[in-house]
Amino acid sequence: MPPPPIPLPARPHSPPRRSAVPYAPRNRRSAPGSVLKPLTPAELEWYKNYSGSIGTQVLKSKRKRSAEPEDNGVGERPAKRARDVKLVAEHYNARPEVGVQQRNDSPIIGLKNFNNWVKSVLISQFAHPVLSSSSNFGPYLQAGPGPVGMRGRPMSARGAGKVLDMGCGKGGDLTKWAKARIKEYVGVDIAAVSVDQARERYNSLRGPKFDATFAAADCYTNLLSSSLPPSVTQTILPPGGQPFDVVSMQFCMHYAFETELKVRTMLQNVSNWLRPGGIFLGTIPNSAQLLESLDALPPNAEDLSFGNNVYKIRFDERTHRGLYGHRYWFYLKDAVDDVPEYVVHWDPFVRTAAEYGLHPVYMKQFHEVFAENQPHEEFGPLLVRMKVVDANGESQMDEDQWEAANIYIAFAFEKR
Repeated sequence: MPPPPIPLPARPHSPPRRSAVPYAPRNRRSAPGSVLKPLTPAELEWYKNYSGSIGTQVLKSKRKRSAEPEDNGVGERPAKRARDVKLVAEHYNARPEVGVQQRNDSPIIGLKNFNNWVKSVLISQFAHPVLSSSSNFGPYLQAGPGPVGMRGRPMSARGAGKVLDMGCGKGGDLTKWAKARIKEYVGVDIAAVSVDQARERYNSLRGPKFDATFAAADCYTNLLSSSLPPSVTQTILPPGGQPFDVVSMQFCMHYAFETELKVRTMLQNVSNWLRPGGIFLGTIPNSAQLLESLDALPPNAEDLSFGNNVYKIRFDERTHRGLYGHRYWFYLKDAVDDVPEYVVHWDPFVRTAAEYGLHPVYMKQFHEVFAENQPHEEFGPLLVRMKVVDANGESQMDEDQWEAANIYIAFAFEKR
């Protein structure tokens, strides 16, 4: 057997040799101060829209991966949930804008009229006072015969107050804001076709009328200041424009509750340019009632749905972890064709809104709004004028429509 090899002594570690010549290239391709500087937002936007080199494609793919939200504990990839936004936008874009006669022929016209009455009451009680006291007042820009007020009296050619309508849809509330005699209006919605239809509806209003701006934007994913064209933000947002007196979100806020990030982005858009003393109001599904109906289903039920001939709600799961992303599918006859929505847990939402200076001053279920305001000297007769009831007090709503109406609550927050 040969003897084992004799280990060699370890060589002492020596540091790498450094050149005595300093690094000072004479033919630079970029300025010394630009090395390893992050891209500016403008550069990122340019690369995002540039389809050039492989390096650009790598940059785009990395940015896409980093932008994905964390999983909400619902067992689905974020990309799959991202389709929900597209589904909602496509649904409302596809719904045609119909004339007055066709709207009156709707099989749920009683429900639609009642919902409009609730919104009118909410606007009158909470928006009108802050609008009338706004520092943003003056004559309308347009000329022509004046619009008619709620009681049939001609309105003056002056307005006061500024409204942000987040989720303006096809402009269904434009007449309500005209009767409120506002001076400025900004309507934003994720559905671009609906925004165009809202603009057309505004143009058809009898003048003089408030000044209006419309834009298609996702106010749950992006800040308003970055999602609107500069030509718009420079004139409607402070410091170039007046702050808003009222922010309205009618039947749409619940779409933000897919993630906490979307809710906080939405609240930041509401609060950033709402003046102190301003009002944030809207209408949303009543989460307590939805979850009670879900819990009432048999424990072994595979189909987690409930409703009647007018509406249907179908949950993805019976139990859900966390406050966000509890999804259900909503169908409303002649209005909503099975689109994804999310549960809004009210008390946690109130606590989150307080972080943005928004504090609740009102929250009622629709049947409570009706019971409180039916005997009101103004809102009682308004029920007849808006054809919720006839002169004899008989409603166009049947029991199924009444049940569908009472899925919702009305709310108002004050900016402090």
